[in-house]
Amino acid sequence: MRQPAEFSTRDDGAIALAGPLTVATVGPLDRQLRALDQPVVAVDLSAVTAIDTVGAWTAWRLARDAQAPITGASAEARRLIEAVSRAEAEVDVHAPRAEMAERVPAAVGDLVVSGWQGTLGVIGFLGQLILALGHILRNPRMLRGKALVRQLELVGVSALGIIGLMSFLVGIVIAQQGAVQLQQFGAEVYTVNLTGRLAMRELGVLMTAIMVAGRSGSAFAAQIGTMKLTEEVDAMRTIGVSPLIVLVVPRVLAAVLMMPLLGFYAAILAIIGGAAISDLALGIPFLTFLLRIQEVVPIRDLWVGLVKAPFFGAIIALAGCYQGIQVKANAEEVGMRTTLAVVQAIFMVIVLDAFFAVFFTKIGWG
Repeated sequence: MRQPAEFSTRDDGAIALAGPLTVATVGPLDRQLRALDQPVVAVDLSAVTAIDTVGAWTAWRLARDAQAPITGASAEARRLIEAVSRAEAEVDVHAPRAEMAERVPAAVGDLVVSGWQGTLGVIGFLGQLILALGHILRNPRMLRGKALVRQLELVGVSALGIIGLMSFLVGIVIAQQGAVQLQQFGAEVYTVNLTGRLAMRELGVLMTAIMVAGRSGSAFAAQIGTMKLTEEVDAMRTIGVSPLIVLVVPRVLAAVLMMPLLGFYAAILAIIGGAAISDLALGIPFLTFLLRIQEVVPIRDLWVGLVKAPFFGAIIALAGCYQGIQVKANAEEVGMRTTLAVVQAIFMVIVLDAFFAVFFTKIGWG
């Protein structure tokens, strides 16, 4: 059993420490010594059987606070006590903190500067991407066909299941909730109009963009960021291969090409979901619902969704690839950049969707 460190008070007022003064045993002794409220004449270490740096600091601190000498110390104990006494530094362990009136403007200024620098970085990255596309147009052999097909599969084909399920459920929710509100006015027949126009014009492509941003945009950032950490991107530059052409262009083209198809697919699944719930809960036959869609949904609503989709895909791919290229330090930054890519992509998609809503209303496609 481990012997504890102990102390006793002698008649002459000296404190005698006994046992091993080591990091494993000195904890209870240190608390007892701090609780002492009597004067200390001397600190006797003659009964100490073992000592380390922690024990030496405990004995020296007791002697320093009481302004008492240390007696009976062995050569090892004297050496350690001398070392810890020289290492003492009276410094503030808490970093100075400015007042709130100074901190808040400084934090806002940092955010503004970082936001402006990020905007300039994205614009510069977009310019580099346009130049790379120009090189590919002049020399089509530079385009990596297999890489593009692989990205088309990852962005589009592999996402059909989750996007289809999500769109089907969203269509059910739109039709059911819309019917509940329209029933108050005896107009539940207009559930067809509500579901069809929302799915074709807005929710089909918007929900698809959000899913692609969370699924493919994050993958772009993580993949390219990991390649930056493993110095594969630097190796490409060393052998004269452009990382933009090899890594970024196939991903951007895949997102731009697949988003209209995925958006249309999502809109169709949402309409089918609305038709299913209408047949089960609202008494509107399934085929009647689908036939009514052709009458109440103008073709321009389809074009509105299809026009927006490529821009959404470009934003998602641009955000993911840009954040992946920005990875520099460690694996933690890969996670941070991946999260930032998804947040930026979804935010910009919603902002662009609002812009398109105003634009199409102004040109009479409202």
